Amino acid sequence: MGSAAAEYQPLLLGLDSHSRIPDLSSVAIEEFLQYRPVALRWWPRLVAWESRLLWLLSGASIVVSIFNYMLSFVTLMFTGHLGALELAGASIASVGIQGLAYGIMLGMASAVQTVCGQAYGAKQYSAMGIICQRAIILHLGAAILLTFLYWYSGDVLLAIGQTKSIAEQGQVFARGLIPQIYAFAVSCPMQRFLQAQNIVNPLAFMSVGVFLVHILLTWVVVYVLDYGLIGAALTLSLSWWLLVIVNGLYIVLSPSCKETWTGLSFRAFTGIWPYFKLTVASAVMLCLEIWYNQGLVLISGLLTNPTISLDSISICMNYLNWDMQFMLGLSAAASVRVSNELGAGHPRVAKFSVFVVNGTSILISLVFSIIVLIFRVGLSKAFTSDSEVIDAVSDLTPLLAISVFLNGIQPILSGVAIGSGWQAIVAYVNLATYYIIGLPIGCVLGFKTSLGVAGIWWGMIIGVLLQTATLIILTARTNWNKEVEKAADRLKTSASEETDSVTATEGAPGV
Repeated sequence: MGSAAAEYQPLLLGLDSHSRIPDLSSVAIEEFLQYRPVALRWWPRLVAWESRLLWLLSGASIVVSIFNYMLSFVTLMFTGHLGALELAGASIASVGIQGLAYGIMLGMASAVQTVCGQAYGAKQYSAMGIICQRAIILHLGAAILLTFLYWYSGDVLLAIGQTKSIAEQGQVFARGLIPQIYAFAVSCPMQRFLQAQNIVNPLAFMSVGVFLVHILLTWVVVYVLDYGLIGAALTLSLSWWLLVIVNGLYIVLSPSCKETWTGLSFRAFTGIWPYFKLTVASAVMLCLEIWYNQGLVLISGLLTNPTISLDSISICMNYLNWDMQFMLGLSAAASVRVSNELGAGHPRVAKFSVFVVNGTSILISLVFSIIVLIFRVGLSKAFTSDSEVIDAVSDLTPLLAISVFLNGIQPILSGVAIGSGWQAIVAYVNLATYYIIGLPIGCVLGFKTSLGVAGIWWGMIIGVLLQTATLIILTARTNWNKEVEKAADRLKTSASEETDSVTATEGAPGV
């Protein structure tokens, strides 16, 4: 038997079931999982071991995701009390313009999650800083292109059928968010760089701190100084730049990053093409997911009484996005666990981690769905006092509860895909299930039946359900030993010259 079997010889000889499995390493668990009858007997303890690692990562990652999202959430709450038109304009800009940009940046950054996570598992630490810098270069290039979209957002919103009054308010808000695009470009790669090496608690403290400052600044700018919609947008941009500054200072000054961040280097400009291909696949994968939800909100603006339709679905979508941020924290933890274990050459532990994180997220989503149904009226009152909007939101709440439950599965499987580097495959899945099937069904139900905005939401649910089912099949059929080999090949190409030099000196495993 292997070293792990020898270490846990008492377990194999029939140690009583009340005994505790000692603190294990991934290497030991990898070998231990080879003995299926014994592993099944000790399943609760193995689940407890993996859950402890998962929550150490995901607890802080959830805080980061939620409080980063709450920056926009709080801004919309302030603008909602300026008036229904201001809320509609800010919502449409937040969904159609800011959401598009954030989808691109977040999608591109998932490539950092894949390559840096696998590099960290393979102990190729110095390559990680180069990968992060390479990502920031590509993100800034994307930000420059997106600036034109923000500046001419009014024309874009008019072109897709929004009313003139809503488009004008949306343009005011979007132009105030132009500095935020560049903050996205730097922040997204830096946060994924830190998460890949399990540095999550400092990120959580920084996110909470910036959020508290943001609330105070927004209140002063909107209510005290009375700068209205443009003031709210500029304050949101400023808060994101505060996040960039504190994240950057931590990376440069913290001893925790001394091996992974070795300073700025011209090597970041080499080997860009192979990394760019993974970045594009990553961006397409997540953008197709994010834009699907956002696109349905935009379509709702074409319905009869667009202000009520937009306000109601935007309020529900904000709560769905809040839930999504919670699940994205679990998804980030799943991605880090899977990428680290694949990079370290532990296929069984990676597979086991997938099982545990999915079970955990389903239970949590079930609880959230019940909460949504119980507080269906109170959810809308946080945003508006308009009785028509409150009634419309209450009617959509059962569909919101269904979507919340599906969020317990779909983002986690996407996180597994990011950790494994399946972005290109999942991009095709998203295109088929969301845009070829879900979106047309939503349009037919929304415009050709009496369902209206509820019909559009049903289209979203059908698309997500099909995508989730497809990802479940892909994950269940995965050969994790081959994924380890693919991770090794990916590190050779993506880390370029820096990886090769580290491999030559350290003999990194799996490359």
